Amino acid sequence: MTWRRRVARIKRRLGLVCKAERRYKVTTTDSNHSLPVAPNRLNREFSVEKPDDAYVGDITYIATEEGWLYLAVWIDLYSRSVVGWAMADHMKASLVTDALIMSCFKRRPPAGVLVHSDRGSRHVSNQFRELLQKKGFVQSMSRRGDCWDNAPAGSFFGTLKTELIGDYVYATRAEAEQAIFEYIEVFYNRQRKHSSIGYITPKQRDEEFLLSA
Repeated sequence: MTWRRRVARIKRRLGLVCKAERRYKVTTTDSNHSLPVAPNRLNREFSVEKPDDAYVGDITYIATEEGWLYLAVWIDLYSRSVVGWAMADHMKASLVTDALIMSCFKRRPPAGVLVHSDRGSRHVSNQFRELLQKKGFVQSMSRRGDCWDNAPAGSFFGTLKTELIGDYVYATRAEAEQAIFEYIEVFYNRQRKHSSIGYITPKQRDEEFLLSA
């Protein structure tokens, strides 16, 4: 069964019907602040040699009849696995912080992980930076207005919206959360093959590294 059929099966189970891809206009990056930003240490080096070497993260939004649902993710550049995610009805600093806490819980990453994002207010907040300091992570930020500096995160969101959501508007945030949870944890991380890692799944990529270690 191809990945397209798997996504279609998830949609049918959740009662989702998608139309043509819609245009999204909400801005999720608030870089109009005077807080200090980190240098672009990642510098578009999206190929790394081992898991938990560098994470990239971002925020997107999903339409529901109850209002916007915001999704924050952190992606491991080695396997392209979504290692941490969080959803809420707001874009406060706790959203990106909670997503990174999930990645710490799931992966137990060592100190020194490069954590790359845009320069939005949530990523320069005290709450988020305190977590980075506590874990010994190194912060990196894209240049102002340059989406290509965080291309893997943007690519994931484009894939999510094309394959799962399209023009569908969820009735409730809870319905959207369930669909996105299944897409990430059941399909994307474990079944979807990626050209950037040799047409294998993120799970296979991580398992191959463990076998070769």
